[in-house]
Amino acid sequence: MTLSTDIITVGVPDVSAAHAFYASAFSAAADDGRNAELDLHGTGRLAFRRIDELAAACGADPATSGFRGYVLSSIVQRPAEVRALLDAATAGGATVVKPARKEFFGEFAAVHRAPDGAVWKLAAASKKDKGPVPAVPRPTETAVFLGVAGPKASKVFYEALGMVADHDYGDKFVDFAVSAGACRLGLLPRRALAGDAGVDGQGEGFSALALTHTAGSREEVDALLAAADSAGGRVTAPAAPTGGGGYAGRFTDPDGHHWRVATSA
Repeated sequence: MTLSTDIITVGVPDVSAAHAFYASAFSAAADDGRNAELDLHGTGRLAFRRIDELAAACGADPATSGFRGYVLSSIVQRPAEVRALLDAATAGGATVVKPARKEFFGEFAAVHRAPDGAVWKLAAASKKDKGPVPAVPRPTETAVFLGVAGPKASKVFYEALGMVADHDYGDKFVDFAVSAGACRLGLLPRRALAGDAGVDGQGEGFSALALTHTAGSREEVDALLAAADSAGGRVTAPAAPTGGGGYAGRFTDPDGHHWRVATSA
C-alpha cells in the first residue's frame, strides 16, 4: 500500500479550453483518447473537470479566491526548455508571474498563471544549455507542491499511507520518492510556497485541485482510506462502485487537500 500521485485534476471554467491550452503548452497528447486527460510525457497525467463539478465530487463549496494553496511544476533539462515552455504558455493565454531567469540559489526557473488560474513553476535541472535543445521540451518530472501548516506533521500523515520521504528539510520542505509514471509530491509551508512562486499568499475557499491514486485492487482502496482516516485525514466519500466496474473513494489530508483513490475501470 503506497499512495502515489498518478493524476492531477484541475478544476477549470471550460474543459475544452483547458485541454487545448495544456495540450499546446506541453505538446501533450490526449491519454487513451480521453479529451479531458493528457499524458505528460510519462511523468504523470493531467485531467480537467468543470470547477463546480469537481467541487461537488469533493463535497466542497466551489467558491475560491486568491492563492489556492498549491503550485504545479514541470522540470526539464535545460534553461532553453524553460524559455520554450514559458513562450508556449503565454502564446496560449498564460500570464507571466516570474520571467525565466536564474534564481538567487542558482536555479533557473519561471512561473506563469494558466488561463484557468493554476500557478505553474517551470524549472531546469541544469543551469546551462548543454547539448542540443529538443524541438519539443519533455519534462523529466511533473510535480505538485502543496501548501501545508507544517511539512513535518504532514510528512507523518503521508508516510502512514506508504509514501517515503526523498528530501526532508523539516518544516522548510519535504518531498517524496516518485514512482515511474507518477508525479512528485512536495510539501512547503503555505506562505513559503506562495513566496517561492512570486504570488500573494492570501486566498480562501476551494483549491480547485484533486489528486488521484490509481489502486491495484478494491482492497487497496479500502486500506488507503482507512489509513488516511486513522492518520488524521477525513474520508469525504466512502469507497463505492463507480460506472464501468471501477471502485473509488475520497479523502482530504489534515490540511484539506483533496485526494481520490480508485481502481481503473
